Amino acid sequence: MKPMNEFVSVRTDERDCSLCPLNRVKAGVEVRIKQLYAAPEAATRLREIGFGEEQIVKLITSHANIICLVCNARMAISVRLAQGILVEPLLVPKNV
Repeated sequence: MKPMNEFVSVRTDERDCSLCPLNRVKAGVEVRIKQLYAAPEAATRLREIGFGEEQIVKLITSHANIICLVCNARMAISVRLAQGILVEPLLVPKNV
């Protein structure tokens, strides 16, 4: 596994990064999963429970665990596992 800093911006504001780890996203924000950097077994399991590439998830809370809304179900994962889920923020349409 390659170091995370080779692939992602480490900015804490999700609007300023193109790819950020899921654990850096603020609660209430919807994101699209772009890449999984985890052990093959963990990546396979994440895909099985809905955390696959191109899936849209909404971060509900990020306290002791990361809780997301995935496929209309709440899923909890560890902060460490969330570090390997690279996401991009969804653009919010501006009201004209």
